[in-house]
Amino acid sequence: MIQVSYAEIESDSLVGSREREHQLLDQSIAMMDKALAEGPRSLAAVEAMHFTVRIWTHLLQDLAGTDNELPDDLRASLISIGIWILKEAESVRQGEGGSVEQIRDITMILRDGLQ
Repeated sequence: MIQVSYAEIESDSLVGSREREHQLLDQSIAMMDKALAEGPRSLAAVEAMHFTVRIWTHLLQDLAGTDNELPDDLRASLISIGIWILKEAESVRQGEGGSVEQIRDITMILRDGLQ
């Protein structure tokens, strides 16, 4: 599995940054696959949700930044998706339902859109 630090995302060019974001999303997806195999109350699920929340917290900060060059409507859509993912991950973490599978599926769609 590719291990990428969050600091590496910020210190690179747009192309490099996109590649690192892609790698982080790959890592998150792999962790969610493990969580799905082991169950929603497993340590794997807790780790996957924690990792996913950290990624999305960073992405939301970037999307909200004034220097983000994405079109406003796309940024708004990604922010809405990110907020949903954070809420859903918290529901999983709290044992209140939530769907690791839905988070994973949406993450895969977004990851594929980075190409």
